[in-house]
Amino acid sequence: MAMDHSNRRQFLAGTALLGVAATASLNLKAEKPKAQPELPKLIHKVFFWLKNPDSKEDQAKLIAGIKALGAIETVRAIHVGIPASTEKRDVVDNSYQVSEMLCFDDVEGQNIYQAHPLHQKFIDEHAHLWRKVVVYDSIAV
Repeated sequence: MAMDHSNRRQFLAGTALLGVAATASLNLKAEKPKAQPELPKLIHKVFFWLKNPDSKEDQAKLIAGIKALGAIETVRAIHVGIPASTEKRDVVDNSYQVSEMLCFDDVEGQNIYQAHPLHQKFIDEHAHLWRKVVVYDSIAV
């Protein structure tokens, strides 16, 4: 079926408008900031250096002990990790063997965690594994 000039112009104009609308829609999506999940207000980051840094057994014991801390009622989120194989840069310290990041609603929640029997048990049962611990606590602004 042949298209006359009038129908062809309408078709081309419609196609052009659809192209502009699609481009505008894509640009709007690209410009919108991605919604980020709200993290709890207080972040407790701990880095552990093992007495026996090459011992996979000691590392596994420490990791298991840290993961058990997630059962404490004021802990809102937990991340247990080891150094990532990311780009080597002067500002990156990957000399530790295990890290933890715990999230709390507030300072009071973190204080409850510090005094909690599970945390005290963790220290008693695992302190012999590490030679150094560094803690960074931060509160959202």
